[in-house]
Amino acid sequence: MTVVTAPVDPAAEMEAQLTGGKLDLTGRLFTLVLQISLGLSLVVLGILVWDVVSTGSDVLTGRLGDFLTGTMKSQADASGLAQGIRGTFFIGLFTVVFAFPIGVGAAIYLEEYAKPGRLTHFIDLNIRNLSGVPSVVYGILGLTIFVKALGSITGPESNGRSVISAGFTLAILVLPIVIITAAEAVRAVPRGLREAGFGVGATRWEVIRHHVLPYAAPGILTGTVLALARALGEAAPLILVGAASGFLTTGDSYEVGALQDRFTALPQIIATWAGRPVAEWEGVTYAAIAVLLAIVLLANAAAILLRNRYEKKRA
Repeated sequence: MTVVTAPVDPAAEMEAQLTGGKLDLTGRLFTLVLQISLGLSLVVLGILVWDVVSTGSDVLTGRLGDFLTGTMKSQADASGLAQGIRGTFFIGLFTVVFAFPIGVGAAIYLEEYAKPGRLTHFIDLNIRNLSGVPSVVYGILGLTIFVKALGSITGPESNGRSVISAGFTLAILVLPIVIITAAEAVRAVPRGLREAGFGVGATRWEVIRHHVLPYAAPGILTGTVLALARALGEAAPLILVGAASGFLTTGDSYEVGALQDRFTALPQIIATWAGRPVAEWEGVTYAAIAVLLAIVLLANAAAILLRNRYEKKRA
């Protein structure tokens, strides 16, 4: 049997090789640009972290225990972060308890239950718009709604300017981010995984619970941790809802009843101390920044461990 092959055009073959070489060169240049961008970002981040830690090293190494357990004072060498850590803890707790379940639930409904249409598109568009609203606007919302609503419930000492108001305000602030990231993670689940569950007779809820959520869990955790980090680092809403910037007689208790008292948080303390012109406040300010960074890194580490666990189960 004779096999007849088409004649090869040398010009076309050379053009294909040149085109492939150009594409390969473009890909290498693009990869190089990305690597340079990543390297520059890491260098800038490393310089900032080193500057923070080195400037606050005297406080962190000299009186770390007193610094973490002490309260705010008028002298820099006697001030502590106990009240700010307590406020930041409760703000993070409010975010986890309220924003995360509502955000993930809304994302599941929009992706798995809601029918595509104008209403769904309108809701999705507004959620994305809300994620870009400046945080100070949410602070005004918290002042208008939560502070005034809680003013008649709490005592005259706080007048609604409590950690409850701050927690609800920041939970609403990060809610659109949680919905968007969770929806993207759910949308990335392969369609075949759902069809396999429906094929063996599972209900929609069983497919979501046993197939969709475990597969999307790593992406959901990544998005929720990013939202938590933003909630812990926001200062503008705290200023508007009445976070204290000076001496507090209360605000260092972790009891439930203390949620109605006046409060402060680490971002508010950092902003206050950074605005003081005296040079002696520089060390405690940078030490407070280092403590806030450590708290955020601990939250990220916990999310990474959970994400790796779910990825192993998914594999």
